Amino acid sequence: EERTEMERGPSKMRALNSRVMKNVYASVQFRTAADAEAFEEWYLHDVGRVGWFTMEHPRTGQPISARFPQGIGRLVPLNTRFRFSKRDLVLEYMR
Repeated sequence: EERTEMERGPSKMRALNSRVMKNVYASVQFRTAADAEAFEEWYLHDVGRVGWFTMEHPRTGQPISARFPQGIGRLVPLNTRFRFSKRDLVLEYMR
């Protein structure tokens, strides 16, 4: 946003960018230890930790380009031996 102070009255404001960066907070659940490992391999090797990837928006179903601005979070077991597990993470995309 750009703000211009006026001699009288309120400041004038205008948007500088037509698109806005949005965050989606999500939990990814894994049914097997192999699924959790495959997700980590995809993140490290295909995405390269900082890259963008295409996914379906969880609410609208539309394809979006997203990234993980804070990494993929900690792997948390939901039962013994990590057979079921999850990661809480943030997805960032341009709207």
